[in-house]
Amino acid sequence: MDVVAPVSARVVSLPFESGAEVEPGDVVAVLEVMKMEHPVVVATGGWIRQLFVAIGDTVEAGDRLMHVESDGSTAPQVTDPVDTSLLEEVIQRHRFTLDDARPEAVAARHRTGRRTARENLADLCYAFTEYGPLALAAQRSRRDLDDLIRRTPADGMIGGVGRVDTGTEGDDRAVVVSYDYTVLAGTQGFQNHRKKDRLFALAKEMDLPVVLFAEGGGGRPGDVDWPGVSLLEVPAFRLFAEIAAPKIGLNTGYCFAGNAALLGECDLIIATRDSNLGMGGPAMIEGGGLGSHSPEHVGPAEVQSANGVIDVLVDDDVAAVDMARRLLGVTRGVARTGESGGQDRLGDLVPSDRRRVYDMLSVITTLLDADSFIELRSGYGRAAITGFGRIDGRSVGVIANDPGHLAGAIDHQAAVTLGRHLRLCARWDIPVVALCDTPGFMVGPEAEAEGLVRSAGELFRVSGETNVPIGVIVTRRAYGLGAMAMAGGGFHEPRFVVGWPTSEFGPMGLEGAVKLGFRRELAAIDDPAERESELARRIEEMYQLGKGVNIASHFEIDDVIDPADSRDWILSTLW
Repeated sequence: MDVVAPVSARVVSLPFESGAEVEPGDVVAVLEVMKMEHPVVVATGGWIRQLFVAIGDTVEAGDRLMHVESDGSTAPQVTDPVDTSLLEEVIQRHRFTLDDARPEAVAARHRTGRRTARENLADLCYAFTEYGPLALAAQRSRRDLDDLIRRTPADGMIGGVGRVDTGTEGDDRAVVVSYDYTVLAGTQGFQNHRKKDRLFALAKEMDLPVVLFAEGGGGRPGDVDWPGVSLLEVPAFRLFAEIAAPKIGLNTGYCFAGNAALLGECDLIIATRDSNLGMGGPAMIEGGGLGSHSPEHVGPAEVQSANGVIDVLVDDDVAAVDMARRLLGVTRGVARTGESGGQDRLGDLVPSDRRRVYDMLSVITTLLDADSFIELRSGYGRAAITGFGRIDGRSVGVIANDPGHLAGAIDHQAAVTLGRHLRLCARWDIPVVALCDTPGFMVGPEAEAEGLVRSAGELFRVSGETNVPIGVIVTRRAYGLGAMAMAGGGFHEPRFVVGWPTSEFGPMGLEGAVKLGFRRELAAIDDPAERESELARRIEEMYQLGKGVNIASHFEIDDVIDPADSRDWILSTLW
């Protein structure tokens, strides 16, 4: 029986000489090609009668290596034993990345009332594929490898592609990145910067949303194992900005410097009430000669909510993760359930007395699917209400005026809030429902001091650029430029404009229009009571002209409807 070469290669080993006895399964030659060894095994026992090659010879596939005189014996084919120590090393290294390997760090974290990064990830994702779990801090020249393995797992940042159950039928994948505050205070290290670059590029390529847990102290000065100085060329911040899909940021505790910059790039920011956000932490502030401050006094949540930085305030980690899941769901498709109720009560929420205030938020939550509305920026721009919700399971953006604040007049903050929300809806292709009750833009020296001229103009510009369907429901007042801004720039721009029975319209507020337009007539009346009576009469006359049914009779709006039919208009036109 001739034993032949299975591949073209060089002979590197001939364990048996001519005349030697061999057993079934013996390796009788080893061939090498491209640094890979190919053992040649005999299937039967016997004696080697002749060798045709020597060590160092080059052979072609099929060339004879030796002739073996078989004795007919055979044995089951065996394979080389697997070296399990290699797999065990891998398993052990991964064990060091888990919370169980660091009970003291986990206990310290729990004493603060917060969950670990991996606990938050496990809550958010029902499946998670991690990138770079074995990365270590770039400090090998100053610390033992074993110390780095045990104390700097994942270089303080966990990232990968997770699957999130958002209750929708859409793609459930998201890139999830979480700084780990139990590792070097969640700082931005050399290796975790590289990991972010990798994941952000992946999110852009796959068009996946990103969920960022941002808690941490910014740049890390202790990393020394890299050949640079300033790190000003890192691409993470630019790469993050290039991601078109939704970016949702979460924070508990302290978030400063680079971590805060990434958080600020997010489309939506969720923060716990004990959060502190700042572009520089206490050390940087003191180093700049700006005084000594405790971290609790730098950008507390109540300040960052009032100035519009934080979109949603929550109580704790559990609520933050749940809110992230809900916000992801808004962008992912149709919900598996979409229940509503109480539509027959909508009309009762707006008083027939046109001067009586009411709760616009109740109108919104009743109109939308039950428990679906998520209000954004509730602490900023309070004359406007913005958020996301669902109609029959379908995602909608909501913009509304709040008659309980400035009577619903659009001031600078409200204009900024409305414009920002319209941009988000346009970017994510979410139709908009506008609930209009405004006397127009706010006026007066104080309003102008905030820059209202520019923000009002910007709101019109954003409205004109918005490429998603808008439906307008006028619950009470629709006056002047403010009403036009709520309707995407004008009442012939939206898919529909309808009024409720309480609706009223005009180029400006009734009282102002009468006082301005009939100033001479009113001034000519000497008796104050008679003058006030004439003013009231003319206002009522203007109201009759501007009430919804009269405006609809001129086809300046599409209809005046029973409020209970509002959802039908939305479902019939916005998708």
